[in-house]
Order: sequence, then structure tokens, then C-alpha cells
Amino acid sequence: MAAGAPRIFVSHLSGVPVFDPNGDQVGRVRDLVAMLRVGGRPPRLLGLVVEVVSRRRIFLPMTRVTGVESGQVITTGVINMRRFEQRPTERLVLGELLDRRVTLVASGEEVTVLDVAIQQLPARRDWEIDRIFVRKGKSGALRRRGEALTVEWSAVTGFSLEEHGQGAENLVATFEQMRPADVANVLHHLTPKRRAEVANALDDDRLADVLEELPEDEQVEILGKLKEERAADVLEAMDPDDAADLLSELPEDDKERLLTLMQPDDAADVRRLLSYEENTAGGLMTTEPIVLRPDATVADALARVRQADLSPALAAQVYVCRPPDETPTGKYLGTVHFQRLLRDPPFTLVSSIVDTDLPPLRPNASLPAVTTHLAAYNMVAVPVVDEGGSLLGAVTVDDVLDHLLPDDWRETEFHSEEAVGGR
Repeated sequence: MAAGAPRIFVSHLSGVPVFDPNGDQVGRVRDLVAMLRVGGRPPRLLGLVVEVVSRRRIFLPMTRVTGVESGQVITTGVINMRRFEQRPTERLVLGELLDRRVTLVASGEEVTVLDVAIQQLPARRDWEIDRIFVRKGKSGALRRRGEALTVEWSAVTGFSLEEHGQGAENLVATFEQMRPADVANVLHHLTPKRRAEVANALDDDRLADVLEELPEDEQVEILGKLKEERAADVLEAMDPDDAADLLSELPEDDKERLLTLMQPDDAADVRRLLSYEENTAGGLMTTEPIVLRPDATVADALARVRQADLSPALAAQVYVCRPPDETPTGKYLGTVHFQRLLRDPPFTLVSSIVDTDLPPLRPNASLPAVTTHLAAYNMVAVPVVDEGGSLLGAVTVDDVLDHLLPDDWRETEFHSEEAVGGR
């Protein structure tokens, strides 16, 4: 990049694709790595943390970056696929510098860091953090015109201090377009302190979605650092089966206390799931499949299937039952698959096209039996029905995969040949 290259604010780099010289995408930028220096000198930018296809986070040195422009990063040379490990002298720019409270040297006033800017030094491949975008006033205060300003790095102090109660609003803003699984991967690589701060900044629904993608020990860690009332709210926002799995990891007293704080209807669903053995259809199922009465139409079914918060597996079929409509329902009559809904006129009653050939599972069916059932009938979800014929819930293929994969599957990467050399 030529001398005099434009200044780039790091928030614009979050999630930006990284391409090799052939134009093939290597991964996406998840953070930047900087090293603080003494004497008020601007930090040196060491490289980028890039998430590759297998979700492995690797280190890309800035010396391998040939272009940062037009919403993309271009790299050159062989990329080392070894997992990124942060060193004690390094700081993650997005993860650790944004939202810090620092002090303006000239006035002694505390400000919040909203963003930082990087620029390449003339005639070299070195990069520095040379500007900071800050906001005056207390952290979390409403932004008013004139309160935000851009200053030189040397105009503030306080980055080298350990901060307690650091905010996370601006880091969370970089997650806006990311899927919950990708946000969970970012949280997984933060320190426990920073994880808790980010969790506090996420709204209940977003945090619930992210928790469902985290390893169980980190779920417990984050939930334990929330106020109990909020922890109960987050559990209510989770899918009942995921909430039950999380609560099952807690001591009995903590579990009961949180269940008591939850809304009675939500707590009842979770208690019912906790009553089943973990690796059975009852323990695996969700209690919130799409349930329709026999007099519902294809148009009604398609309207329910279109709900944005449904997983693809749950949206693949609807279950026709006698009232009541919520699990446990009245008598289960059968299933209507999404493809069948697309083939019939909107006014068709679902009771006239129901599939009664697919046998349901009993709640005590073992995990191997559930897996065999899904494979034998080429299904992505299967109903769970009690002896009285009531629909209790549905087991989806993603629920089964979570229990078939090893406990550390989130840490397991696709094996790829690592490049010679290191950082």
C-alpha cells in the first residue's frame, strides 16, 4: 500500500473477508492484534485474527497484508494455519480496547473509546494505531452532538491499566450481522472477565441464542455472573430443551431457585424435560414444535412455517393434533411435511393431507433408537408421543448431533496441513 494510505477505523474491519492472491477467500477478520509501547508511542499493529472455514482462528501478520480496501483484505504468501494464541504483551483491539474508559491528558476528563483508527507507515509494511474516537460523559450516557471527538493516541492515557466494569456496547455493535454461532466463537476466545461484560451488554434474546452455541462450562460460567432475575429471563428466551440442558449442569439449589424465578409456563416446560433421562427422546426433544388443529388450512400452516425464529429442522413439518394446541396436546393425528404443503392449494385442510405412516417415538426411546429412526425415515425431525397419544414434543436432527458429537467438538477443527513457519 502506498504512503499516505487512508486511515481505517477498526470497527469497519469486523467480519471483512480475507482473500489470497488468487482471489480465493481465506476467512473473515474477527479481531486485530496490537502491542502497546512505552512513552506514549502509538501501538504497533501486529496482525489480524482471521477465522477460517473450520472456525479455527489463525494469526495473519500485517507483513502479509498487501491491501485493506473496498471491504476486503488481500494477503500474500503462505498462511500459517496454526491456531492463534494471544501472548501476554498483546492486546485484542476489538475485544479489549473498545469501550474502555481512558483519560484525556490535557483536561483529565474521562472518555469512552468508541473506535480506533489504524494507518500504514510510509514506505514500510508496519501499521500503527494512530487515532482514537472517543465520547465524553459517563459510560452508557446518551450521545449528544459535540460529545464525540477523534484524538491522537498520545492525547489519552489509561490503556495499560486493568479496567473493572469495562463496557461492551461498541464491541457488541460489531456482532450485529454475525450468526449466534460466530458470536459464540468470539466469546469463547475472550477472557472470562470480558465474556461477562459482553454478556451483560447483549439483550436477553441475543444472549440466549449465543449461549445455546457455547460449551456447557462457559454457559454455566456466564449464567453464574448474571443477576438471578436476568438469568431467569435469559433461560426463558432459550429453547426449552437447551435451557433444561443448562440447568441440569447447575447444583440442585441453584437450579430450583432459577426455575422459581422463571415464568410458570416456561418453567413447566423445562421441568418436564428435566424429568426425562438425558439421552432419551424425552430428554432430547423440544416442547415447541408447530402444532395445528385438524381444521387448519395449508395457508395457516405455511404462515406458521414462515416464522423467522424457527430453526430449519422445526420448520420442515407441522404436527396435526386435537386441542389443546400446546404440548402435551390432545390426540396426535399425524405429520404434514413442508413439501406437501407446497403442493396443495392454500384452502386445503391439513387433516386431509396428514401423513399417518410415520411412527412416532416414545419419550423413553434411547439415543441410538432416535438416531436410527431419523436415518431410516430420512427425517430431520420426529414427533414424540406418550402412551395416551398426546404429542409431547419433537426431536430434531440438530438436537441429536449435539449429543452424538464429542464434548469438545467446538474445539475440534477440520484437519488441514499447516504451513511451515510460525509467528
